[in-house]
Amino acid sequence: MARAIVFSEIGSPDVLQLVEVPDPVPADGEVVVRIEAAGVNPIDTKQRGGVRPLPPLTEPRHVGFDGAGTITQVGPGVSGFAVGDRVAIRDTLGTYATLLAVPVAHLAHLLDGVTAAEGAALAIPAGTAYQALRSLRVAKGETLLVHAGSGAVGQAAIQYAVLWGATVVATASPARHDRLRELGAIPIAYGDGLEHRVREVAPQGVDVALDCAGTDEAIRTSLAVVADRDRIATIVRGPDAASFGIHAYSGGSPDPLTEEQLSWRAEALPLTINLIVAGQFSVELGPELPLAEAVRAHELVEAHAVQGKIVLIP
Repeated sequence: MARAIVFSEIGSPDVLQLVEVPDPVPADGEVVVRIEAAGVNPIDTKQRGGVRPLPPLTEPRHVGFDGAGTITQVGPGVSGFAVGDRVAIRDTLGTYATLLAVPVAHLAHLLDGVTAAEGAALAIPAGTAYQALRSLRVAKGETLLVHAGSGAVGQAAIQYAVLWGATVVATASPARHDRLRELGAIPIAYGDGLEHRVREVAPQGVDVALDCAGTDEAIRTSLAVVADRDRIATIVRGPDAASFGIHAYSGGSPDPLTEEQLSWRAEALPLTINLIVAGQFSVELGPELPLAEAVRAHELVEAHAVQGKIVLIP
């Protein structure tokens, strides 16, 4: 039998359990993937902990949306994918598992030169960053301010914007400034005087701001330095973004993403895999933990105790 991480009640990381489940059978348009790495994202911990509401739990809920592995079975109506193909998975519940049935529309080929851990670390961070920057119309010659630039979404946003010819100013703790410089950003520390530091390093002004931090300071500074509120967005403060007159892309927002925005999130996965192969995109990986240590993975994410993306290895 396959194994999977599930929870049957909302609560602390301890509610996560490793259980045996029936081996999946691919439906029409699906394949079965042997999971080799599962990305651990903040949304996983927020749903488990009740920060992001879920429908009532009438049965054990599976965990994880991002992963990578190898196809072991192909269902009817599938083309373009075959047994033995290495793939990355996006937007499919249950990647904390050994085997998973996945719609082929949610797969991207994992090219040589990209590890399973890298593939599993991409979909949510890269998709969120790419869609946010496309929605905000970031363009060559502009200046982008990214709050929490050293996080997975922030790092992805920096790299896309730099590739597109924008200047990027990014906030992080001083210990993370070298990483931001490696990615092509101008690093600054958050905290008292942030607005002054932004204006000092960007005397040409700031055109666009993306909040990946969710702090009052990030929102306040963005409003102060960006003239057009239509070009400010948050991925964290969804519930109250409208009160500031700014956009929210998920992050608990009551407004769903548009079809175009969803298509951009899907587009980001294969695009970014190709950028990695070309040496134009870097994924910062953190600890690799066994699937059985999902509780520990969630504890580390909630404590902000590691640098880089945590992945679970079945």
